Amino acid sequence: MSDNLLQRSVTTSTARNLANTTKTRPKMMSITPRWLLSLLPWVQVNGGTYRVNRTKVELTKAERIEIDITEGVATFAPEALRSVPLFSGFSGPITSRMAARFKTEEVTLGNKVVVEGEDGNKFFIIAQGQVEVLSKGVHGADLRIALLTEGEYFGETDLVSESPSDMTVRTITPCILLTLSRKDLDAALKEAPNLTSEFTRAVAEHQELRSTVNRYGERNIDLVSGFAENVEIPETFVDYSANPREYSLSAVQTVVRVHTRVSDLYNDPYNQLEEQMRLTIEGIKERQEWDLVNSRKFGLLHSADPSMRISTRYGAPTPDDLDELLALVWKKPAFFLAHPKAIAAFERECTWRGVPPVTMDLFGTPVIMWRGVPLVPCDKLEMKSRYQSNQWYGTTSILLLRVGEADQGVVGLHQSGIPGEIMPSLSARLMGLDSLGVASYLLTLYSSCAVLTDDALGVLENVEVGYYHDYENKKQKAK
Repeated sequence: MSDNLLQRSVTTSTARNLANTTKTRPKMMSITPRWLLSLLPWVQVNGGTYRVNRTKVELTKAERIEIDITEGVATFAPEALRSVPLFSGFSGPITSRMAARFKTEEVTLGNKVVVEGEDGNKFFIIAQGQVEVLSKGVHGADLRIALLTEGEYFGETDLVSESPSDMTVRTITPCILLTLSRKDLDAALKEAPNLTSEFTRAVAEHQELRSTVNRYGERNIDLVSGFAENVEIPETFVDYSANPREYSLSAVQTVVRVHTRVSDLYNDPYNQLEEQMRLTIEGIKERQEWDLVNSRKFGLLHSADPSMRISTRYGAPTPDDLDELLALVWKKPAFFLAHPKAIAAFERECTWRGVPPVTMDLFGTPVIMWRGVPLVPCDKLEMKSRYQSNQWYGTTSILLLRVGEADQGVVGLHQSGIPGEIMPSLSARLMGLDSLGVASYLLTLYSSCAVLTDDALGVLENVEVGYYHDYENKKQKAK
């Protein structure tokens, strides 16, 4: 019997040619929630430039020293020594001679390079690895007071002081250290007869300046308080920074091309031009969020002050680490910003300790909180990995922000009302048709962000996301 005699109805594959299929709009996996764009308060910048006026900082802030390691040899630029506040007043001849006397030391894990109560008389720069700084508490126990990583330094006061060291420094990873001893420093200064007096004068001026400023490096405001009468009232004023930072709006641009034949004929059920625009705008907004996090000119990762950067204690992000971050940004912290893998690593640490974090609803999606502050996921905080094949594992950073102009926090910058605007600070303009009938549309988005004061943004660095706990019940099942 032939197949035609067995067929009793038109087939579904043939009938489908006469049917209207139900279609979806085009989908794109690279679209993310972009919560950072929603949570930042946006400031209108009419002139295209936003100036952040601050009070004058009298005392030079500590900055990390950029180290270059080539074939196991660590070097740095001599002028980088001025990143150390104590050395900020040194002239070029002094820094050059000091830099030439540094030695490279490789130290294994767990070694004490400085011991509290003993004469240190040595300055250290961490070229590679991490160290912990310990000090005796009032009850006699060693308390960790700092965790230092690559580019940071310690021992500068021991180098210029005759008193014993007031701290113990121990390596918690194998380290490469650049060191300068008091003996080598004296030898460097003796190369020119006037350098010793210049060195002593610069150190004395720095120590005198420290007595006149607060812990932020701003000059103290002279005040008098109390019930005493006939007390002369001090005179004071607040000085401003002579060179305030200015943020110019950055542009994200592209040209969308659509053939007029496509836009004329194939618009049912979805407008082809609108869909091309919509998907391109999604890509522009994704890049905008990436820039807000990673741009070297205004991105959050590069805008954080060195004093507002801390490192994880054991690699994995623990509740202790996030508590330490909250202690840095303690004035009205708004939200943490972290890669989803970093949040998962933090949740594992919470599970291990038996302290599951509370969940809240954010724009219709559950997110976890720590100490009442939400951990907002953002995949723009990229991973640093040794394995190029898998960029989902490695180390990353967790940010903590205070936001808003009124609270001297972090703000987004844009300019609404621009020509051809289709949404705030985003314009679409027809550039014209070419000889082939292809229409070109210029899409431009203007934005930036500003950190109004240094203590509005904290960073937890060296967050390891690949650590998993081996629970006891798993071991018991294996038996």
